[in-house]
Amino acid sequence: MKKTNCTLAVLGGGPAGYVAAIRSAQLGAEVVIIEEKDLGGVCLNRGCIPTKALLKTSEIATTIKRSKEFGLESTIKDKNWNVAVDRKNRVVKNLNAGLEQILQSRGVTILRGKGTVLSDRKLLVQTDVEPIEVNCEKMILTTGAVPLIPPIRGIDLEDVISSHEALSLYFLPESMIIIGAGVIGLEFAAMFSHVGVKVTVIELQDKILPNEDHEIAAELLKIMKRRGISFKLSASVIDIQKEVGGLSVTYLMGKKEFTQSCEKVLVAVGRKLNSDIFEKLSLNIVKGAVVVDENMETNLKGVYAAGDVVGGKQLAHLAFMEGKVAAENALGFTSKVNYNAVPSCIYTYPEVASVGMTEEEAKQKGISVKVGRFDFRNNGRALTLGEREGFVKVIANQDNIIIGGQILGLNASEMISELTLAITLKAKADDLADMIHPHPSLSEAIWEACGDLLGRAIHQIKRK
Repeated sequence: MKKTNCTLAVLGGGPAGYVAAIRSAQLGAEVVIIEEKDLGGVCLNRGCIPTKALLKTSEIATTIKRSKEFGLESTIKDKNWNVAVDRKNRVVKNLNAGLEQILQSRGVTILRGKGTVLSDRKLLVQTDVEPIEVNCEKMILTTGAVPLIPPIRGIDLEDVISSHEALSLYFLPESMIIIGAGVIGLEFAAMFSHVGVKVTVIELQDKILPNEDHEIAAELLKIMKRRGISFKLSASVIDIQKEVGGLSVTYLMGKKEFTQSCEKVLVAVGRKLNSDIFEKLSLNIVKGAVVVDENMETNLKGVYAAGDVVGGKQLAHLAFMEGKVAAENALGFTSKVNYNAVPSCIYTYPEVASVGMTEEEAKQKGISVKVGRFDFRNNGRALTLGEREGFVKVIANQDNIIIGGQILGLNASEMISELTLAITLKAKADDLADMIHPHPSLSEAIWEACGDLLGRAIHQIKRK
């Protein structure tokens, strides 16, 4: 059996893993990264990147449908979803190849195959050619997560798909039922609905996006309903059956049973952490998550973990930072993740973005807050773009220090970084309210929301 030695072994080539590998190499370590499938993990290959590529097609379709509003007569003559999927594949392929080149340029050894942890200093990699034993001084576990499949009768039928299969559909179905109104479910609802698929979302809870600001979630629900997406809240799917031309889905709302037909069912109820593969390590695992300290180190000295497998918010950019922090601490540096300033984005139409505490979370923690708000319907740039829906909320403590922010609107995912920086630097609402923002711009809504919090918003009727 072939053997190789290294300073640091990284199990998993997703966002946490490849960032850990690159950062470790930058710090002079000999690094081996082990990946069974594709470098970049779910995010690059079956998640963040491919969904955004396909959402761009949906966005263009929406723009064409609204073209008359802007003085242009235009219609969609045909929808070649296979072309959109091929474009998505090219984007993924280019990024994947680029990532491999970056790792190689840093001197990182890439082992492709299934990795098995034998001990806290040894792994076995089953490659296509031969098994390879990897002996390391330190180890970082970044094995990620997979789609969660709930125990519903008929869940294994051919036309019941997960997010992975949904990204590879070469033909658009006439109708689709999506189980789950979380981030994944809503992004796919927007994607497919805007290109003409009749979409129904079934959600067990009585609201969408239960972890987001309640006001933001409620407003997004209204917008998505106006755009033709049907929602069944406080509903549980109990059975899926095959029928001529597709599937029938039976669900309960209260004590009443309903049945609805569709061509495809997309299951988007969450993700299962890949932590059940470490049988030979005595890791502390709670509710499926590998427990780590503030250094990203597990209960085993020299064994670190990062990304989805440690639980919490399953966000690629958080995994980037956790991978970086794990690498730096593994190599003797001191590094921490600032969990108070982690932005999250939902790429619906319009987008949702948030960072820090919501108003509800702050009140639950006993923090007395000040809240500023500004609607995009009062923002000049938003009106010129025909995007008046949504608003900005800014949350500050009694000292005016910004502790949270939420945005519902066009390009919210780009705008949230200003509020993320504010929380990171412990800035006050005064700082943003006194900062010159370009005019006309969407970012003025943040300026005005901070001004509203202080009682001095400019382009807003005085509140009573």
